[in-house]
This record gives sequence, C-alpha cells and structure tokens, in this order.
Amino acid sequence: MDLQTYIRSIPDWPKEGILFRDITPLLADAKAFTTAVEYLCGDFKNSGIEYVTAIEARGFIFGGAIARELDVGFVPIRKKGKLPYKTASISYDLEYGTDTLEVHSDAVDKGSNVLMVDDLLATGGTMAAACELIEKIGGKIAGITFLIELTELAGRDKLAGYNVKSCMAF
Repeated sequence: MDLQTYIRSIPDWPKEGILFRDITPLLADAKAFTTAVEYLCGDFKNSGIEYVTAIEARGFIFGGAIARELDVGFVPIRKKGKLPYKTASISYDLEYGTDTLEVHSDAVDKGSNVLMVDDLLATGGTMAAACELIEKIGGKIAGITFLIELTELAGRDKLAGYNVKSCMAF
C-alpha cells in the first residue's frame, strides 16, 4: 500500500512558505492507518521494547496504537503544566524562542527499553529533547519511529546515534 497517497499536501499553512503534510486522510482510512501502525512498529516487534512514548498531540495517535500492537505500556510526553504528578522537564530551542516538555518522573523503570514515536520528523529538535528527557528519568532509547520524515530539513542529524526509522519521506 502506498501510504503517501493518503497524505494531503496543503501549501502556505499554517503560514506562507510552509507545505503542510496533513495526515488526517490516512487516519480516516482504516486500512491505511492499520498499515502505518504495522510499519511503524515492525522493526521493533520482539526487540525487548518495554514502553512506547510519544509527544503530544499527533504523536499520541500513533503511540497509543503502537503500544497496543507491541503489548507494552504507553507514556505521554506533554507540554509544560499538563501532567498532574511529579515531573521531569527539559527546555529546548525552537526557531523563535524555547519550549518545555515534561514527563512523569516515574513513567519508566530505570534501564527499560523505550520506543520513541512521533508523526513527523522535521528539524529533529523536539524529538532530541524528548529522548534526552526519557534518558534523564532512566529510560534507554531502543529506537525512534516516525510516520513522515521531511528529509530536506535534516532532522535525522540531531538524532545521530539513535536507531531512527521513518515510514515515508518527502
């Protein structure tokens, strides 16, 4: 199945000069969504993954489905102030300013194998920060998987040293 046919390209959204890759047609098609989830976790089946973690918000769509497929726990990584218990946090640079991610400080067992998930790899900054955050609380990054990789933005460079997979590239 050619999953790229389920990705809608929207020019100049959310601002002029951006070509937005809309995943909602893929999500709306049961076979395409199932195929995407199977592909995203395929390299990680029977590899000792103990947790799947994903970054809000679109990463949650795939992270939960992948955790279910791998029969492991799911750990959400949220924006600052969204989690109710003790958290660990990390701030990182954006194109214009900074942002902060948080995770519950007891979200993963020390030394456990974690699969990181997000819908899109662009510049790699958010995922690099999320990996650092999981490592900060004791998790071991076993792999990173994305539905889409925007290769011209070279986000994979910020994730050097990790096992990075993407379902499709634009």
